[in-house]
Amino acid sequence: MKRISIYSIILFSILIFISACSESNLHFLKDEKYRKEVHEQFLKRKELAAGRSEQLFSVLDRPDLPVEKREALEFLYAYMPLSDLADYDGDFFLGQVDAAFNARDYFDWGKKIPDDIFRHFVLVYRVNNENLDTARQVFFEELKDRVKNLTMEQAVLEVNHWCHEKVTYRGTDGRTSSPLALAKTSWGRCGEESTFTTAALRAVGIPARQCYTPRWVHTDDNHAWVEAWVDGKWHYIGACEPEPELDVAWFSAPVKRAMMVHTNVFGLYNGPEEKNVQTGLYSVINLLGNYTATRDVKVKVVDEAGKPVPGATVNFNVYNYAEFYPVAKSITKEDGSASIVSGMGDILVWANKDDIYGYAKSTPDGGELTVTLKEKQGGEFEESIIMEAPAEQSVKELSAEKIAGNAKRLAHEDSIRNGYMNTFINEADARKFAGENNLNADKTWEYLSKSQGNWQEISVFLKSQNGNGYLYPFIESLKDKDLRDTPAGYLSDHLIVNGSWPGGIPDFHKRYAQYILSPRIGLELIRPWRGYFKKVLTEDFINKSRSDIQTVVDFVRTNIKVDDEQNYFKCPVSPQGVYELKVSDKHSRDIFFVALCRSMDILTRIDPATSRPQYLRAEDNLWTDVFFEEQAAEKPKATITFTSAKDNIVKPGYYTHFTIARFDNGNFVTFDYENEIKSLPAKISVDEGYYRIMTGSRGNDGSVTIDTRYIEVKGKESRSIEIKLPKVEGRIQVQGIVDPNTIVTLNDGSKKTLKELTNKKGLVICFADPDKEPTKHILQDLPAVQQAIEDWNGGLLFAVPDDKLSKAFDASVFKGLPKQSLWMTDNNRVLLNAVAGALQIDFSNNFPLTVYLSTNGGILYSSQGYRIGIGENILKTIEEEKATKK
Repeated sequence: MKRISIYSIILFSILIFISACSESNLHFLKDEKYRKEVHEQFLKRKELAAGRSEQLFSVLDRPDLPVEKREALEFLYAYMPLSDLADYDGDFFLGQVDAAFNARDYFDWGKKIPDDIFRHFVLVYRVNNENLDTARQVFFEELKDRVKNLTMEQAVLEVNHWCHEKVTYRGTDGRTSSPLALAKTSWGRCGEESTFTTAALRAVGIPARQCYTPRWVHTDDNHAWVEAWVDGKWHYIGACEPEPELDVAWFSAPVKRAMMVHTNVFGLYNGPEEKNVQTGLYSVINLLGNYTATRDVKVKVVDEAGKPVPGATVNFNVYNYAEFYPVAKSITKEDGSASIVSGMGDILVWANKDDIYGYAKSTPDGGELTVTLKEKQGGEFEESIIMEAPAEQSVKELSAEKIAGNAKRLAHEDSIRNGYMNTFINEADARKFAGENNLNADKTWEYLSKSQGNWQEISVFLKSQNGNGYLYPFIESLKDKDLRDTPAGYLSDHLIVNGSWPGGIPDFHKRYAQYILSPRIGLELIRPWRGYFKKVLTEDFINKSRSDIQTVVDFVRTNIKVDDEQNYFKCPVSPQGVYELKVSDKHSRDIFFVALCRSMDILTRIDPATSRPQYLRAEDNLWTDVFFEEQAAEKPKATITFTSAKDNIVKPGYYTHFTIARFDNGNFVTFDYENEIKSLPAKISVDEGYYRIMTGSRGNDGSVTIDTRYIEVKGKESRSIEIKLPKVEGRIQVQGIVDPNTIVTLNDGSKKTLKELTNKKGLVICFADPDKEPTKHILQDLPAVQQAIEDWNGGLLFAVPDDKLSKAFDASVFKGLPKQSLWMTDNNRVLLNAVAGALQIDFSNNFPLTVYLSTNGGILYSSQGYRIGIGENILKTIEEEKATKK
């Protein structure tokens, strides 16, 4: 009996152990403590989203839902931003879970991905602030057989080649189209390309994340790309820009000059990376150390007595787009300290507590920086500062064989994408369609051409609105991207002219179309909210709102809770979503207010400069700010006129050379006057307040000389501010000599020496890879300085190495280049190698390489790789050369 009892106990223990293991294997969240944290957070989000409980959470009541999928859904619900709680439903999120698990089970690599990596970088359906769709399911079906039998590394490279077949780079606005919409268009900016590629990698079960530098420091721009997890290590790729190896991209050199590289991580993340931001919902992790040398930027914030200040806000700023932009923010500890890991350039550290602030420049060799909080709003003065950028570094080079092989493949992929784009409607068919439907032929072709792969939807919309007098003003109120990704039905929901509009329909169709009929408010995705509001709003509410805008303000203030922390991906919540969820970030709340008003035929907008909601006041026909905060109030207006100094070598541009910012709660907030200040002189209207005007000039090495002016502006005052570009001292030198008698063959067959091409002035040579984004940037930069280069009348030569030519290349498509522009094919890179040798650089493929030669062949300026503003830098060099000859 005793022996049987012992055996029974052992057998029972084994069964319990097996049962526990089996139960553990059922769990998606295997760590019990973590699982509990997620569930508690899920319950909070469920309470928050009670207004959409049925749409979101009823899917969890399905009896056949496995434990692991239930836990995966809870994880997603627990941490998703407000936009996703408001605008999507449970079936959509269950579809994302099903697809992620299917990919994990289908591919061999799915078995070796750690749980936390899979959870945060495969399962998660959102990459950044894109509009969501079912790309995961569509991409899986297209890619599964193509990558099934590859290694994980090969699969990453192959997926990127597939992405290049679908999408190429072209600049566009800041709204991020969904991956399927991007495939329909076939092009997008880097943020969209990287979202697309990340989605494609996750679709086949490969962990991926979008990485970005908030702002470069050596040039005025930013960039986004992709990291993929391969066999235990993260590697980078250029999104939709495939190379034959991992960790190779055109931005390999620029990223070594970066001051910060970020990625957002959905959910409670316990990874090893430094976290610049960590909240209960998400993290922002710092990946800069994966790319370049770093340093600890340590700051001590003290008061005027030298005592540490805990709880102060610290902004770590770099100069970019003519403003100081925070690449990271922090709150000081009890000892007044704060720190980040950053690159080897200068940082302007700005600290404040309430309205008291202080600032100082941190340099790589400066040690811990002390910032004293002693400054207050007020006082007019000027100051100058020079911000140094990190030095250029060498990068990994590929073999000539790999480069040539990859170039052939890229050309084939271009032909696939071009073949798809050839299916878009052509001009003849568009004009025929217009004639058949009594539409304006020129406008019809313009709109259908802009709509790209969405042309069928737009043609349905145009046909359905035949005879509507507001059709053309309505379409012109939209962004070009709206034509590329908006269904016909969504647009039709908004083009409803209400003849009962108070006072009758305005004479100015454009204003009525833009500020009442138009669904375009900010940079949100267009959705059909107008029909919804016309159903749910009562006639009594509409009548009161039309006679008194305060009715709408009070309604929004009372019914919509504002929470700026929980919509952390910054994707705007739709107006209908705000109404149903009753929780919103401020920006989405403001869009909701405008949508609500437009649904009731009240002229409203978001001010493009200040981002405040406004309505058109009937008594004086002026745009009037709306304030939802009880303590806020409209301030007296003043005017500022900006003029250009006579000796500026280029025409100053907003966000290129200067910006204006207003002091608000301890810091200066830059206004977006890019559309209002196209050229100088220019006049703007501003609130009474304290302002900072920054004017900067870049040196050829990426450094910036900044002049800053602080001014106080009183109500009804008129001020005139001259924008004078600061001089960049000591930044030009002869970098090498090229034989000016070198003979080149131009594309027209003629032969010239470099000296002849200078036209006794000088010669700009741009060695270009015309299919890659960095070269496209300079081809966009030069038209901005077209007239100045033509007035100079020196030479401008574009040299394309023969190994970078493709059948699709056509120099004539690049419009707006100076009239003296010439093109040549640089066979065997003979000229490129001569210039690289003179510069003593090992150049391979960091295009474009741009140089300015004096008449005797001296290289006075050079720029290698990705850089914005090259045209301006060339003009600065020309002017400095002229000055040295006097």
